[in-house]
Amino acid sequence: MTEPSTTERKLFDYLKRVTADLRESRRRLRAAEAAAREPIAIVGIGCRFPGGITAPEPLWEFVAAGGDATSEFPADRGWDVEGLYDPEGVRPGTSSTRRGAFLEEAAGFDAGFFGVSPREALAMDPQQRVVLETVWEALERAGIEPGSLRGSRTATYVGATGGGYMPDAVRAPRETEGYVVTGTAASVLSGRVAYVLGLGGAAVTLDTACSSSLVAVHEAVMALRRGECDLALAG
Repeated sequence: MTEPSTTERKLFDYLKRVTADLRESRRRLRAAEAAAREPIAIVGIGCRFPGGITAPEPLWEFVAAGGDATSEFPADRGWDVEGLYDPEGVRPGTSSTRRGAFLEEAAGFDAGFFGVSPREALAMDPQQRVVLETVWEALERAGIEPGSLRGSRTATYVGATGGGYMPDAVRAPRETEGYVVTGTAASVLSGRVAYVLGLGGAAVTLDTACSSSLVAVHEAVMALRRGECDLALAG
């Protein structure tokens, strides 16, 4: 029996390596395709809606019952309620209705619980306060101790539009001046959550108007599938 030549042995070794590389490439391709379609598990939800809704279950029940979430202007916002109302709707800066959709207890915030000083809390857009509270509740509902996420690859994606809190913050006492910029910038929303919880993942605030929250969830799903984070807070 004739021994294979040196050239034939080299060719055989080369073909073996190519075959191995092809198998590895196919394995990686299958893994990438599977990751792109991998289901994402929602393990906890926190929410705030007008009508006193602070949890998912009451929200479903409220919607199913066709509830009305509007109410009269709240008295805990420091507004001149009577002066704000103009039945003719001709005075600038007024409302021709006495009702609207308002979050209950939006003016209440346990600043110390989140490590925020009272002065800084005064300069914080209520959106930042509500996001902190809602994220904390979502983690608790998921059975995740918030402190356990410190240093983890957890990302934060928040959809938000600009609020109208800046003028009020600017008129606030002088001692809050140093906090006005970070307290009213929408871009700080996601960073505020990441900072308080000590998260190591991306912190992104998106503003795409009415679709902001949907885009935030979409980006979080894509980040999870790409392996950029192990857990994501999104909304």
